[in-house]
Amino acid sequence: MSGTLNKVMLIGHLGDEVKMHYFEGGNCIGRFPLATNETYTNKQTGERVTNTEWHNIVVRNKAAEICEKYLSKGDKVYVEGRLKNRQWQGEDGNMRYTTEVHVQDFTFLSTKKESMANAQPSGTPTGHQEPSKPASPVAPVENTEEDDDLPF
Repeated sequence: MSGTLNKVMLIGHLGDEVKMHYFEGGNCIGRFPLATNETYTNKQTGERVTNTEWHNIVVRNKAAEICEKYLSKGDKVYVEGRLKNRQWQGEDGNMRYTTEVHVQDFTFLSTKKESMANAQPSGTPTGHQEPSKPASPVAPVENTEEDDDLPF
């Protein structure tokens, strides 16, 4: 392979709300931290250990506005993009460095609406679940009686 590749794929949870910055000319940029976890069992102690990595995510223009509208802290999201390194001089005169993931594609795996539904007490069904719950058990019960001779 003669070319090079700069591609990042992450599935993680937002560590904070999407922070928007607007520029002259109508362009905008959204930034948010994304947490990914690695869990393993320590062979010496037998305890489960979880390591969290934080990634600086950058989304631009319409994609940023969509993320701001539908994502909130704790939501799970898949992002795909490129790594970019940035440097700047801090207020103290020292050079600062950061690595960012500039998003080219994303998929929401949970949204604000789903997070709110999951936050409700388990005894209180959401409006979406109420009609479907009574209908679901009826169909399998009828089919189960007809197919009693199945081996499983």
